[in-house]
Amino acid sequence: MNAQRDGRIMDPGRLLESFFPRKLHDVALTHSDAVLRLNITGYGSWGVTISDGSAAVTREAPRKPTSTLTMGANTLEDVLLGRRSGVEAFLEGDLATRGSLATVLQVGGSLAPQAELPTRPKAWEVQASGARTAYLEAGPENAPPVVLLHGLGGTNATMLPALAALAREYRVLAPDIPGFGASEAPLWNYTAARLYRWLDGFLRVTGTRGATVVGNSMGGRLALELAMHDPVAARALVLLCPAPAFRRFRQLVPLVRYLPVSLGAAARLSVPRSLIVRSAKMMVAHPERMPESWFEAAADEFALTMTHWRHRRAALSALANIYIEEAFGADGFWDRLRNVATPALFVWGQDDRLVPAKFARHVEQALPRSESVVLSDCGHAPQLELPGKSMAITRDFLASTAGLSARRCAVC
Repeated sequence: MNAQRDGRIMDPGRLLESFFPRKLHDVALTHSDAVLRLNITGYGSWGVTISDGSAAVTREAPRKPTSTLTMGANTLEDVLLGRRSGVEAFLEGDLATRGSLATVLQVGGSLAPQAELPTRPKAWEVQASGARTAYLEAGPENAPPVVLLHGLGGTNATMLPALAALAREYRVLAPDIPGFGASEAPLWNYTAARLYRWLDGFLRVTGTRGATVVGNSMGGRLALELAMHDPVAARALVLLCPAPAFRRFRQLVPLVRYLPVSLGAAARLSVPRSLIVRSAKMMVAHPERMPESWFEAAADEFALTMTHWRHRRAALSALANIYIEEAFGADGFWDRLRNVATPALFVWGQDDRLVPAKFARHVEQALPRSESVVLSDCGHAPQLELPGKSMAITRDFLASTAGLSARRCAVC
């Protein structure tokens, strides 16, 4: 990126030294320590050390940083002076991160506090259903609330395109579901019912009961569980490739039901980084649509989270419970789904390898008044792969009569 602006050459070092040291406010990181390495294209590297809620810059680049950020000088100036949020720079491919993306998002919320940037999230923590829960919040404080729920193995970072798209009109909250990301990983049985109790607690403690809940994959399943239990807990649901109960291939349910997840989590296997990246790319139909830095950041965040036994256990427990959930009967997913009265929009990916779009017809049978859209040439994460289209559909749905009229499943 060209480092010249308005006929002058910026000096990133002087800009950093004029900006730091400073006290960090309103972020979860104020009680933690971290070291950032800033690689400024064409200018070298600097370090930012965070300790006891304060940040200071050093000319010496750290060798083992918590997070590494790479950007051009113009991007650095824009972010520090509040012209642009770090989330926008990341999503537009002008800022790449390695290491802990959660740390980057936490620090970014404290920069240029005087600037009105609705797309810049602040990081907070609350106790919800007994679990310390980290979350990002962006948008006008008094706007209608929207809660974003990520999928299995992901973090709230996978919902950043949705946060950026909705934060200008809504108060957007994106938690790390317990067991994932920066949130605590309690020794729960991670069933849909247990996670519902957490979500209900989160909505209450953040004052967002009645919010629109947007969920991807496991997050979509959790949003549906909320509506199954409480028809007024959410104003509307947007389900992005939600994970339903298996209707077929249930032969291994008896075995999986009694697998000791704690024992499985104790086996810390060394997964090659290249395999993690390839697995992330399999979630989308066309990886080339997304910056390579996104996949690198996702792989780092997943690897860091899975170093902790409790988080590995949570992921295994959640995965097992998705598979063994009863499909039919009084306690079965598909029969309970018929009782959902909350207006709902289902968005499916035609090329989704995990949750095939053919589930749309089963959902239409169970919820004929819901809206269902199949995005052609799209995989399992529409908010990442086709953010413009999926968020335009979401905004239109929220601006309409909340999906009360029946609509046939469409292929866009």
